[in-house]
Amino acid sequence: MLHFELVTPEKLLRSENVHMVVVPGSEGDFGVLEGHAPFMSTIRDGNIEIYKTASNQSPEIIRVEGGFAEVNEKGLTVLAEKAG
Repeated sequence: MLHFELVTPEKLLRSENVHMVVVPGSEGDFGVLEGHAPFMSTIRDGNIEIYKTASNQSPEIIRVEGGFAEVNEKGLTVLAEKAG
């Protein structure tokens, strides 16, 4: 499982283990699974798609505005200017 955190300047909104997250990167959407290579990207206004399990056909959607995403050995952290 991938450890995913969604953080805004106000608070930590999410900290959970999920199957996959699709992030609206500034140069296009990208999906992150467990074991993804270290990566950093700015994000554009758009929707984060959270897939809780491999068989989850309808993801949870969270709207984000600005910020950046970092993938490292601990998982994926999205630092968004606004979320919700």
